[in-house]
Amino acid sequence: MKIILIGIQGAGKSTQGSFLSEKFKIPYLSTGHIFRELSKEKSKIGRYIKEVMNAGFLVPDKKTLKIVSEYLNRSEYKKGYILDGFPRTLSQAKEFKNGIDKVIYLRVSDKEALWRLSYRNGDDNREDETLAALRKRIELFHKFTEPVLDYYRKKGVLIEIDGEKPIEEVNKEILKGIKK
Repeated sequence: MKIILIGIQGAGKSTQGSFLSEKFKIPYLSTGHIFRELSKEKSKIGRYIKEVMNAGFLVPDKKTLKIVSEYLNRSEYKKGYILDGFPRTLSQAKEFKNGIDKVIYLRVSDKEALWRLSYRNGDDNREDETLAALRKRIELFHKFTEPVLDYYRKKGVLIEIDGEKPIEEVNKEILKGIKK
């Protein structure tokens, strides 16, 4: 099974992705995690990704597609995966050739997302999670990622979930949507 999780930062994608990974015995892959790992590298691409992320911008489509495709070609993703944080643009969605079974949109208000992010990780705030960077990312989500939702809605694979419900309820709704 190939599943994509979409939602603004703080919508609960990693929480639900971990649950789904365990339930379906397929790996969970977060592009945010991939990019944070790459940004630690003392390489040209690492420095570039770090600058882009810390400014709150998106890594360009071609670079993102290349990185995600390389990861998904690994043997551990052959039986399926849960993908979080990709595609973020309509161009990425149209260019992505890996075949998708379901796209789960965790709908959360901007206010709720900012509240959740300000209380997560305690003192372990990430460098790319300043309030300015978070607000910029939310703005970019509305501008670039909302058209992706329409694209998958028209394909008949989009499952919309109220991500502001309790974690267990959100998970039940996702599983119900996947079984349809």
